[in-house]
Amino acid sequence: MTNKCKFVKFENFTRSTAWAALCLGLFTFGLGLPAKAEDDKPTIITFDAPGAGTAAFEGTYPNAITPAGAITGFYFDANFDDHGFLRARDGNFIVFDPVGSIGTAPFSINPTGAITGFYFEDLGGPAHGFLRAPDGTITTFDAPGAGTGHNFQGTYPYNINPAGAIAGIYQDASNVYHGFLRAPDGSITTFDAPGAGTGPRQGTFTSTEDGLNPAGALSGNYTDDANVSHGFVRAPDGTFTIFNAPGAGTGPGAGTIVGGINPAGLTEGFYIDAAGLNHGFVRAADGTITTFDVQGAGTGSGQGTIAGNINTPGMIDGQFIDASGMYHGFLRSKHGVITKYDVPGAGTGSGQGTMVGISTPTGTTTGSYVDANNVVHGYLLVP
Repeated sequence: MTNKCKFVKFENFTRSTAWAALCLGLFTFGLGLPAKAEDDKPTIITFDAPGAGTAAFEGTYPNAITPAGAITGFYFDANFDDHGFLRARDGNFIVFDPVGSIGTAPFSINPTGAITGFYFEDLGGPAHGFLRAPDGTITTFDAPGAGTGHNFQGTYPYNINPAGAIAGIYQDASNVYHGFLRAPDGSITTFDAPGAGTGPRQGTFTSTEDGLNPAGALSGNYTDDANVSHGFVRAPDGTFTIFNAPGAGTGPGAGTIVGGINPAGLTEGFYIDAAGLNHGFVRAADGTITTFDVQGAGTGSGQGTIAGNINTPGMIDGQFIDASGMYHGFLRSKHGVITKYDVPGAGTGSGQGTMVGISTPTGTTTGSYVDANNVVHGYLLVP
């Protein structure tokens, strides 16, 4: 299992860039945090899933949180096999795997507690989608056209909305990526963004964790034939709007990466400029794009600001990478005020630090941090 989840999360989240090496959920555009006194610091609770390994890059990877505070994600055990978990608001854990799984990766949970993600049945083989109902019943599925060979073909669900619709991507037998939308009744619609490339590792990618809003609008990006990334919003009727952040590079490996979409149609993400530097952006429903950088972000290739998710009120969460390669968390209010933070115990070396996952409407945020020994742990930030 050493590279399965790492490869997939990575390739589909950052596609043509930056983010190297960890299967961490990195996105959320949310509400602004409530006004607080200057010395009123948020509460940070750290946690590890039972059975999580303690060697480098093993550990606990939270990916999503409900408004009530239930968290889902996965952990790597001492054999570097990954398993799904559900952490209740009271801190109790349920660990789960679909039958036959040798590697389970939950990515999204809706307000009722339904969870979606993917799993593998053999090393390097195709991925299969799953839906875990609130009562623990697991239904598995594959998108039509998904490849069945090795090289990480198959079905990768990343989002579930309150109605139970699921969105994600699949890789076909030619290793091209396509989007899909699974309705609550189980029927699946596949789609490709206009202009999506048709070569290996090119194609259409939906955003992870919060890329499907309650109305059924989808956000994501596609890689064209020149390996440049472009953002899109897919309306519930299937209509696409394509966009590029101002300043996005136009060469291979550069472009626009979309993190998520909230109920009002706001999208966010980051763009990679011609020099390989990452910058954050937020796009209003009318198409207006505002770019931003977190103070203290590095200015070298692969460094900078990575906006990840957006919540209902309009707060963005994400991380920035400083000049030494260390990761730090940030929250950007709907008014543009940025709060930076580091989880106690996070390592200070290159590739270590605090990575942000996703936030609730009230700004409660979950994510991962990497310690000085490169072990990964979960955390919960309560404003």
